[in-house]
Amino acid sequence: MNTLAIGMPGGSELLVILFIILLLFGSKKLPELSRSLGKSLGEFKKGKEDLEREIRSVEEDLKKSPEIKEEPVAVKTGSEE
Repeated sequence: MNTLAIGMPGGSELLVILFIILLLFGSKKLPELSRSLGKSLGEFKKGKEDLEREIRSVEEDLKKSPEIKEEPVAVKTGSEE
């Protein structure tokens, strides 16, 4: 088993992290921090959904547009005259 592997923190680690946050910011500031974190996550999700929607729209437009077929064009050089 690899002891240096990094994964998601378990229950006890989360409790320690929450306790440290509580000590750093205090109980009065914690609700405000939670609110701003929630708003930030909401904005991030909205931006992500908008980007995904835009990508899907561009993909659909590319699928609908006809392919442009280029025909070879004869070019005369100076030695052919």
